[in-house]
Amino acid sequence: MKTMLIAAILLLAVSCKNDKDKAAHTTSVSTDSMIVKKDSPQQNTDDPIAEIKKEYGMLQAQLEAKKLRSNGFTYNCNEEPSGKVTFFSDKGEIKVIEHFYTEHSHFSASERYFIKNGEPFFIFREETVWNFDGGTPEKPITKDDITETRIYLQHNKPLKCLEKKYSIRSDSKEKNISDQISGKEIQCNTDELLKTYRSLLKHKDQKGEIKCL
Repeated sequence: MKTMLIAAILLLAVSCKNDKDKAAHTTSVSTDSMIVKKDSPQQNTDDPIAEIKKEYGMLQAQLEAKKLRSNGFTYNCNEEPSGKVTFFSDKGEIKVIEHFYTEHSHFSASERYFIKNGEPFFIFREETVWNFDGGTPEKPITKDDITETRIYLQHNKPLKCLEKKYSIRSDSKEKNISDQISGKEIQCNTDELLKTYRSLLKHKDQKGEIKCL
């Protein structure tokens, strides 16, 4: 009987030791898994186009709410081209430059440069060519052929360019035609636009009217 009691005690001790070893092993695996998960490299989710859209949205909202200070000038270069330039600033830092100009009697264009840290990150350009398109001498109908270009920039290099082309007749009742058309991705050269941007920036303190840019 005494021998059986001793054997039972030894069996219980061995069983307890095995349970402790198993628990220790389980804890070790769990901790190791957390460390591996923590140290594993994370995927880079940065999307420059998404960031540009976000920055653009914030500045556009400030423009619409008229929260940016504005100043500008006009120019008339022997009547062609002639235009108007407006600088929009926040705390002394230029955030948006708006440039509207006309050439000849049937052409006009507007450009908006959206700026962050002293560099344009988005440019919206709209060109309009208009012509007579029917009607009567008393009530002529005109047609505007419009080209919109949206340019996403990073370090003064285009990341993406989208173009929309559509026409609007003066007798049309349809509104927001641009919103109904998807932009087509194109290859674009921004050299001339950036040259214009730098030229405009040189006149940031200009007031009144000047002859040419």
